[in-house]
This record gives sequence, structure tokens and C-alpha cells, in this order.
Amino acid sequence: MTSRVVVLGSVNLDVVTEVAALPRPGQTVTAHRVRRNVGGKGANQAVAAHLLGANVTLVARVGDDPESAWLRAGLAETGLDVTAVRSVPGRASGTAYIAVAAGENTIVVDPGANHSWPGGLGPDRAAVGTAAVLVLQHEVPAELNELAVAAGRARIVLNAAPSRAVPPALLARCDPLVVNAHELVDQVGGAISEGVHAAMSALLRRGAPGVVTTLGADGAVWATATEAGQVDAVGQIGAVAVEAVDSTGAGDAFVGALAGELAGG
Repeated sequence: MTSRVVVLGSVNLDVVTEVAALPRPGQTVTAHRVRRNVGGKGANQAVAAHLLGANVTLVARVGDDPESAWLRAGLAETGLDVTAVRSVPGRASGTAYIAVAAGENTIVVDPGANHSWPGGLGPDRAAVGTAAVLVLQHEVPAELNELAVAAGRARIVLNAAPSRAVPPALLARCDPLVVNAHELVDQVGGAISEGVHAAMSALLRRGAPGVVTTLGADGAVWATATEAGQVDAVGQIGAVAVEAVDSTGAGDAFVGALAGELAGG
């Protein structure tokens, strides 16, 4: 059994519409299929790590609506520990509206209960404190991530998505910070005309112990820092060639797999 991975993150009802082409602004298109899935970055990351053999606890919030029971049951069917997936009275569960065409997607998210954590971590502070690897992302309030980091001494994997600034104190704990190319641009505050490696080096100099940038079909690039903030090592991992049907959640699966590997040593 690997060391414990705790994922603090979102759970959403994904409403997925499959269309021939993604709509342009002002355009209406007809879906040829609609499906409902359990989603959210936290749920996706936790399930990915669990299915790869990691010992995972998901800490999340859903509403007190009918969807919440469906979401919790769907997660439990995977064998994931959902004791810390709790309902928030008076709130709706988070919902993501996803249009998919030819493997690409557009997503609009209503965060719902994912942004409602009355009492902070509350009864789940102890569970967060047991983590060897703590996975965080930006679909929950920023202050909640800070509380989670303070709750224990875990290795922090922060998926900085959706994009928002990472406070310096949190950046210094990210080992690694995980971003895609768009999020990398946001984190460095401008275009990356000098290339991905230069932008990642800038984040290392700002205090991040490690950075991973996912590049879709081109795989992922990683870099680690010395104690002085200089580049220690860099590398690139190629992507497995597949025929993509729906790329929704691919980045989340990557983060979950990474966390599981880190917990396993």
C-alpha cells in the first residue's frame, strides 16, 4: 500500500453535449448525444490516483440536492474513499456544461457547493493532516488551500487551474506546480516568447521547488530547482499516441497519476 494521497478539490455534475463542431459566438448547434458524468478536477484526480493503486481520500463538498447523492454514489462505485465528500445545506452541487467536438471541448462551470466551505476544513482537517501527498487545485477557494497546507507536512502538488495567481508562500511548497501552456503564461505574467523552459525557470527562481507543464499531444516538460532557485534538472516525457475521443479530464488524470507515483516513492 502506498502512502496516503489526499485530494482537496471539486466535485461536479458534468453535462456533456457531443456536437459536430463547437459553436461560434452567437451560433446555436444541435447535440447528437448528451450524457451525465461525475466530474470536477478533484474527483477526476482522486479517481485517477485510486485506479492506479494509490491510497486516496477525496475531501470535497457537494450540495443538498438530488444530484449530490448521485455524485457520491458514482464516486463510491469506483472504490474511492468518499467519507469526506460532504453536503452543504442550502447549496446546489457544482455543474460543468461541456461541449465536445472531435476530441476538443469548451467548458462553463457553475461552482455551486465547491465554493461553500462553512467552517473551513472542519471535520476533515485531521484527514488532510495525514496526507503524504496533498493534491490541490483552483476549483475551491484560495484560503482553503492555505488551510490545507498548514494542516500537515505533506508534499504539495498544486494544479494551478483554473488560472489565478499562486501566493509566494504556497508556491514555495509546490513540488511540483502543474500547469498547461496557457496557465504557464498566466503564472509568469506574459507571453513565453523565450520558450516553455525559460518560463518554467522563472517560476523556479520565484521559489517553486518543481514545475511540470503539460503540452497535450507533445507530452509534458518538468524542471526542478536547487535550494538557491536555479534550474537543477529538466526533462520531457512524450505522450502516448491515442485517438482522442474526448480530452475532458485528461489533465486531471495526469495530475492524479503523478500524485499516485509520488506517494509510491
